[in-house]
Amino acid sequence: MTISAGDTLPDATLLIFGENGPEPVKMADKVKGRKVVIFGLPGAYTRTCTAAHVPSFIRTKGDFDAKGVDEIICVSVNDPFVMSAWAKDTGAAEAGLTFLGDAGAEFTKAIGLNWTAEGAGFYDRSRRYALYAEDGVVKVINVEEGPGVCELSAGETLLGQI
Repeated sequence: MTISAGDTLPDATLLIFGENGPEPVKMADKVKGRKVVIFGLPGAYTRTCTAAHVPSFIRTKGDFDAKGVDEIICVSVNDPFVMSAWAKDTGAAEAGLTFLGDAGAEFTKAIGLNWTAEGAGFYDRSRRYALYAEDGVVKVINVEEGPGVCELSAGETLLGQI
């Protein structure tokens, strides 16, 4: 079942690349008592993800801050090493976005947004989405129909909905 507005985000353990290497991050700890934006995408360094999706949240970071959003989190079914390098390469780390690797697709599967594109070598990757949650409860969620599209899930679209 795909997560919807009004649902509570499931807990899952994701990974971030910390000072001493990969470190676990509990999603429940990230969202409890906080206003967060989470956007998911098919893969680090892929075309639409790099050229459109991530930049839309870099551009809107200050506007989300002004609306009281505590953190903007990018989730992808990639390892934390790749996510860390990609955050640096795109300027997202410098902009203050958090990149979490969902290496085993635990979170992605729990919210029902996994898909497979065998021809591209994508297995249980994330569909492209953006959501806004308060204290772990989804208030707004936008899911794209196709993997190469970034309109509903763009930072500007979500910003206008909260």
